[in-house]
Amino acid sequence: MHHHTLSTEQRFILSLTLTGAIFLAEVVGGLWTGSLALLSDAAHVFMDIFALGMSYGALRLAALPPDDRHTYGFHRLQVLAALANGATLLLVAFEIFREAWERFRNPAPVLAGPMLIVAVVGLAVNLIVALVLREHDHHDLNVRSAFLHVLGDALASLGVIGAGVVILFTGWTVIDPLVSAAIGVILLLGSGRVLRESLHILAEGMPEGLKASQVAEAMRGVAGVVEVHDLHVWTVAPGYVALSAHVVLADQALSQTQEVMAGLKRALADEFGIEHTTIQFECESCGQGAVVCVRP
Repeated sequence: MHHHTLSTEQRFILSLTLTGAIFLAEVVGGLWTGSLALLSDAAHVFMDIFALGMSYGALRLAALPPDDRHTYGFHRLQVLAALANGATLLLVAFEIFREAWERFRNPAPVLAGPMLIVAVVGLAVNLIVALVLREHDHHDLNVRSAFLHVLGDALASLGVIGAGVVILFTGWTVIDPLVSAAIGVILLLGSGRVLRESLHILAEGMPEGLKASQVAEAMRGVAGVVEVHDLHVWTVAPGYVALSAHVVLADQALSQTQEVMAGLKRALADEFGIEHTTIQFECESCGQGAVVCVRP
């Protein structure tokens, strides 16, 4: 686990360095050439830096051990980082739409040659960063949001290159705000997805792809279990799923309850990857919470 975390941290640091360099190049290039598309892409790159920085910081903080005031540790900071990432991305998208509308109304000259050079360099760096992050954990919202940022920016760089080619050969500068608006749409879609997933986790929603009834049915299938109620499954942080439940047992010796507990934990871990569990055994239902599953 330690080696995996160290490797992830190294990928973040390298990605931040490369992305910071291309951000400076695109800002200077955008101001020099007058290209709104290039400046829009620079805004997207800035959000990549912001996302990578928050993800890296949250990753470091999440490694801190639990304490008296934070019994789960600081894992939830990764979700908060993703939420802040999505919110700022949304604001940048609307700002790009506003600037693109102004450029439609008041077209400005664009230096297509330098614009193309900067965009090609930007695309190359984006592809390198995407390769650096390609082995990310697809179940980790924090790392995945940073990866999607970089991937989206690579697509945006392709759009800027296309706009540069059109302007160079046709002089049609309206393509510049059109590409800017398209980049804004990419940002909007990316932010919507990250915000939706982050808010779902913060609202203590079920992990993606799981249903309470499925989990309860698997628990009821363990020998000795009569009923499952007051079942709660939630994501503390990406890859960290927790469960609590009340389980009514059939009449049996006290020594047999250990076998039932082992069977429940094994079923939850094998079928759903849930390892952090709090299970309360009862001889009859306490009446707390809804009955999720009962043996017929």
